[in-house]
Amino acid sequence: MIRVLGCHGSIAARCHTTSFLLDDDILIDAGSGVGELRLDELARIDHILLSHSHLDHILSVPLLADSVIKLRMAQGDLSSLRPIQVHGLPQTLEAIKAHILNGVIWPDFSRLPSAAHPILSLHPFNIGDVLKFPARGGQSQRKVRVLPAKHTVPGVGFGVETPQGLWVYSGDTGPNPELWKVLAGERIAQLVIETAFGNDEAHLADISGHLSPQSLAKELVQLDGQVSVYITHPKPGEVPAVLSQIRALDSQHRIEPLREGQRFGAPTGST
Repeated sequence: MIRVLGCHGSIAARCHTTSFLLDDDILIDAGSGVGELRLDELARIDHILLSHSHLDHILSVPLLADSVIKLRMAQGDLSSLRPIQVHGLPQTLEAIKAHILNGVIWPDFSRLPSAAHPILSLHPFNIGDVLKFPARGGQSQRKVRVLPAKHTVPGVGFGVETPQGLWVYSGDTGPNPELWKVLAGERIAQLVIETAFGNDEAHLADISGHLSPQSLAKELVQLDGQVSVYITHPKPGEVPAVLSQIRALDSQHRIEPLREGQRFGAPTGST
């Protein structure tokens, strides 16, 4: 099961930045949408997968760490503290260490409450890796592919293997031919792809490594078959223009806006 916690490029009332909850223990990105979870739900998160280092995708990492330390200890025993594993490109993890968990912006929770028993542990991956997560309950092992993205900082997308096919999240990206090469021949259950700006600000999309409806159309031509496509990451002030221009596209794919609270599929490891 994949639950949409946030799917906007910035904040406003009822607009939260990007985060998805995979089953009940894996976050894909950690934007402000994480704040939609109850404290007991936050405490169940064991893994965070980060697409890149920009604030709208990572801001809940340090806040989550601070919220759940006590709940993740057994009877207050520090030695029982289960760290939350943060997974990202080496450059993403280095940026978080240098600019967030630096003792100035936020305490270094990769060394707190102690270096031996931190609440956060950092785990690098590379594009092309398949991340494997333990089975839970009646589930089989869960697998998430690390997909290429093209942004202003090193970034990735993710492909979650589900019984219905691959659930694909583009991450923040501009035109990205490598993604379509990787997805060629794959059975895709859903594609969640960003479109941050309207066509009137296509130049901003181009220089900031994002898509506009006109560049999205060129990307989707490269996607085989007929796929359910969901648009994510519009800036709150851009939503009406983006949706209007996307509805006007001539595409073989069914395209609709992603909505916070939306859910996809059965538990991802189900057989």
